[in-house]
Amino acid sequence: MPAKNDAMTFSEICTKIFNGATAHYHQFDNVDATPVNPYDEGTIEHLLFRKNWIDAVQWHLEDIIRNPEIQPGEALKIKRRIDASNQDRTDLVEYIDDYFLDKNKDVQILPGATNNTESPAWAIDRLSILMLKIYHMEEEVKRTDVSDEHLAKCNAKLAVLKQQHTDLSTAIDQLIADIEDGRKYMKTYKQMKMYNDPALNPVLYKNKK
Repeated sequence: MPAKNDAMTFSEICTKIFNGATAHYHQFDNVDATPVNPYDEGTIEHLLFRKNWIDAVQWHLEDIIRNPEIQPGEALKIKRRIDASNQDRTDLVEYIDDYFLDKNKDVQILPGATNNTESPAWAIDRLSILMLKIYHMEEEVKRTDVSDEHLAKCNAKLAVLKQQHTDLSTAIDQLIADIEDGRKYMKTYKQMKMYNDPALNPVLYKNKK
């Protein structure tokens, strides 16, 4: 980890990078924009920035496809783009887990150590999406064209999201510390999305005959 990040917890590093990536996306507010990743390729920071950019684009693709006036052909294109984005997202999560696996490969596992229900990267995936929820809920509470009731509901939701951010950040940092100290061990399972595999999706392999 770069020296400038030494005083920060991993969740704080994630939050900083995710906020930056989300703000960068909204400079364009365009699902076809090309991001400028400020972090060196091959670093965990670079992967985290890419992860949140993918999530930000997919967030807005999900908005677009729900337009009741969208044409069926365009909706199908967006749906396929979302499918591809989901695969990219999964790949990035696995790359982030590879970082943790390599970083902790020499850790001595303690007797009685346990596995976690999710890996660090899947928890970080949830944090990335949570930061997008917070960003967009903050946009809602700034609106001047809605009722006081709408603003009150959004402020209440924003408070819950911020509490969730605190809780999830704490859980991520605790999990990472437990892995580094040998109290928990990592076990990852590569995603086996059968519908994306032409050799496993019967609709795809039957059509090849």
